[in-house]
Amino acid sequence: MKKIEAIIRKTKFEQVKNALLEADIEWFSYYNVRGNGKARQGRIYRGVVYDTSSIERILISLVVREKNVEKAVKAIMNAARTGEIGDGRIFVIPIENAIRIRTGESGDIALYNAENEQ
Repeated sequence: MKKIEAIIRKTKFEQVKNALLEADIEWFSYYNVRGNGKARQGRIYRGVVYDTSSIERILISLVVREKNVEKAVKAIMNAARTGEIGDGRIFVIPIENAIRIRTGESGDIALYNAENEQ
């Protein structure tokens, strides 16, 4: 099992969410976060200069089985990419165990409903 954390632009959240759903990744959490990046120059948008050193982003967090890691990462990358500085980062972190509280199931079976598995 792996935990995938992706920090993406707020404007790309709906596209990333839809891409994950299309890749059959139906469960994830997301949070509004702020961070500092490399870019220090101001950006001009509609005549107003914005400081880009502290930028609002979305942090998406999901835990998937090994077989779903690549398709989840590709879905996020393809949907979140603009080609400009500040597109974000994806982190893939090993998970030792998962336990479903309701049933006590542990391991990767705790991540999905076995009756729906084919």
